[in-house]
Amino acid sequence: MPLCFSKMHGIGNDFVVLDCRHEAFALNRAQIRALADRHTGVGFDQLLSVEPPRDPTCAFYYGIWNADGSPSGQCGNGARCVAAWLHRAGVLPLGDMVLLESPSGPVTVRLLEPNLVAVDMGEPVFEPARIPFAAERATDRYRVAVGAETLEIGAVSMGNPHAVVTVDDLHAAELDRWGPMLSGHPDFPQGANAGFVQRLDRSHLRLRVHERGAGWTRACGTGACAAMAVLHQRDAVGDHVRVELPGGTLQIDWSGAGQHLWMTGPAAFAFEGSWTVPAITD
Repeated sequence: MPLCFSKMHGIGNDFVVLDCRHEAFALNRAQIRALADRHTGVGFDQLLSVEPPRDPTCAFYYGIWNADGSPSGQCGNGARCVAAWLHRAGVLPLGDMVLLESPSGPVTVRLLEPNLVAVDMGEPVFEPARIPFAAERATDRYRVAVGAETLEIGAVSMGNPHAVVTVDDLHAAELDRWGPMLSGHPDFPQGANAGFVQRLDRSHLRLRVHERGAGWTRACGTGACAAMAVLHQRDAVGDHVRVELPGGTLQIDWSGAGQHLWMTGPAAFAFEGSWTVPAITD
C-alpha cells in the first residue's frame, strides 16, 4: 500500500511528514533509510510522524528519525513544520498556543502566521551528564581532541546534544573535517550536532551545522538555539539574536538561566506525494 506524505522544509532543513494520527507508524530503520535516499526514495534530513499523544496534557506527539534511520530527540525546524502541518489539517488555529509532545518532552508552539511559527524550546541544559557529555563539571568552554588537533567547544543540550565551535571563517576547509569527527566524538556517547558559529555582533550570528545521522544541513533549529545559548552563557551576545544559516535566518530569544528559550522562523510546504514501501529489513 502506498505511503502518503507531505514534503516540507524549515529554511532548507527538509522533512517528510507522515500522518500517523489514525494509523500507527510502521517503518523500520532500513525502510526509513530507503525513503531518505535522494536518488531512489524521496529524500529528507529528518522524517516526522504526527501521532496521538502519549502525554494526555499534549495535543499531539511527533516522532523524529534521521536520514540514517536513527531516532532523534528534538528538531526545532521540524517542530515548526509539524505546527504548520497541523494548521493546514484544520486543528491548529492562528494565534493559538498548543502543547505538542516530542521525544524529549512537551513543546509549546504558537502559529503567528500560516507559515511562521514560534517554538518554546525549553531551557538549555549545560550539565554534562544530562547532555550527555564526558566532563566532570559544567563550564562554558571545554577542550577536546579532534584527530591531531585540539578544539575549544561549548557543550549543551536542546533536547539533543550539541558541540558549538566559534570560528572566524565558515568556509574554512578544516570544518569539513571537524564536523563529522565532532558529531561522532567519543566524549558525546550519543553523538552530537556539531555547530560552527561566526559572531558578527551581539545580535547577529552565522552558523553551519553537521547533524548526527544526517550530515551537513542547510539549517538546524536546535543548532541555532545551541549556538545562541553557548555564546549567551559567555556574555558574547544579548537576549535577542538573529542566526543566519545557509538556508535562511531564525530569531532566537533567551534571557538566561531559569528562562525558556524561544525560536521563531518559517515552515514551508514543498509538495505532497506517495511512496511504495519496500519489503526490506535491517
